[in-house]
Amino acid sequence: MNYLAHMALAQPTAPSLVGNLLGDFSKGVCLVLLAPSIKAGLANHRAVDAFTDADSAICLAKRQFSSTRRRFAGVALDVLFDHFLTVHWSRFYAEPFSRAKLALYQQLAHAEPLMPAQMLWTMQKVRQQDWFESYQQLPRVGMALDRIAQRIRFANQFDGIITEITPRYTELEQVFLDFYPRLQQHVRQQALEPIIMPTQC
Repeated sequence: MNYLAHMALAQPTAPSLVGNLLGDFSKGVCLVLLAPSIKAGLANHRAVDAFTDADSAICLAKRQFSSTRRRFAGVALDVLFDHFLTVHWSRFYAEPFSRAKLALYQQLAHAEPLMPAQMLWTMQKVRQQDWFESYQQLPRVGMALDRIAQRIRFANQFDGIITEITPRYTELEQVFLDFYPRLQQHVRQQALEPIIMPTQC
């Protein structure tokens, strides 16, 4: 799962949000000094990743990428699944995506004082460039994946992986639609964070 899914599976508090994103930004962070609420969010992030990586349908979807790109299949699916989440948001959440997105951006802004530097820099870009809106467009997903490929510090053939996604789009969409409810249920069953009802305006 990528940023949007991890945020959607977090609780509506700044510490939970930071913890649920921290799994991608924990390098150099002294985890033992984190507040318990942030640690709980990080544990939830790791539980989400472990459940996703162990899922048989996800493993099969990764194996069907070409041998030259297979090592990056997990990264590609993470970003693609955020795309599918934006497209099918109403299947899983009552609040319209446009409103939920703005609420998530507001939560990100409020959580900035708790973020390590690299997370802060990235999440400011997420908000300022409206990444979650761009996730709705498959060509923009391809561009995002190519940017990730450019940041890899060794020679790779990750660039252009969208050409392997496009012909399998419907198949991968169904993998996501079958998987995400199971992931939501897993998060509820693990109960690593206390459930907090969002504040209603």
